[in-house]
Amino acid sequence: MSWSNRPLPKTLVLFDVDGTLTPARKEIFPEMKQLLADLRKRTVIGFVGGSDLSKQQEQLGADCINDFDFCFSENGLTAYKEGKQLASQSFIGWIGEEKYKKLSSFILRYIADLDLPQKRGTFIEFRNGMINVSPIGRNCSHPERDAYEVYDKQHKIREKFVEALKKEFSDISLTYSIGGQISFDVFPTGWDKTYCLNHLKNETFDEIHFFGDKTFEGGNDYEIYNHPQIKGHSVKSPEDTARILKELFF
Repeated sequence: MSWSNRPLPKTLVLFDVDGTLTPARKEIFPEMKQLLADLRKRTVIGFVGGSDLSKQQEQLGADCINDFDFCFSENGLTAYKEGKQLASQSFIGWIGEEKYKKLSSFILRYIADLDLPQKRGTFIEFRNGMINVSPIGRNCSHPERDAYEVYDKQHKIREKFVEALKKEFSDISLTYSIGGQISFDVFPTGWDKTYCLNHLKNETFDEIHFFGDKTFEGGNDYEIYNHPQIKGHSVKSPEDTARILKELFF
């Protein structure tokens, strides 16, 4: 194994991306990238996020699958180990076309009836392991994204949206996870970030650390942060992540 000569070869450090390694939907700072490179000389490192790989590459760098030992896109539904892709799963294969059409139609009607300061585009983003729902639309600008986050906290748009979906589709085993600034994820129950741990069952790690900023109940880091196999670290920013890493590993 390529990490057998590192000082802590049986320690894996996993990171959420948005708000943990990078500012929300922005690129990683050079200082953080260097800190991770230094950490990788000591431990095994990986990231796990709900976004697809192309978005993670925009934030972490085009060569991120080689900069990390483990790369878990869409919570691990798409996964890489040492730059090589592992087995993947499909949301549409799980839910079926008919149920998906009912779900997506309900979402679009609900958004159509919302009175928001702005609406842009891409309200449903279809991914391999989930769908991502954004009331304002993922095509909004960064200033609009920031403004919506404030509006959402005040009016609880996403929270009410999730409750409506839970009521309407109570017969389907779906989990709704609010993360980032403008959206929430919808995926089969059990396909949260703990799904990535399925890829680690045959590894020999004594410790798995996880760093995330949405560790509260309902946040998309909650399940893995509280998993019995995980040593969780709740952070507020990339700077917070860097501070704790230096305290623990340097």
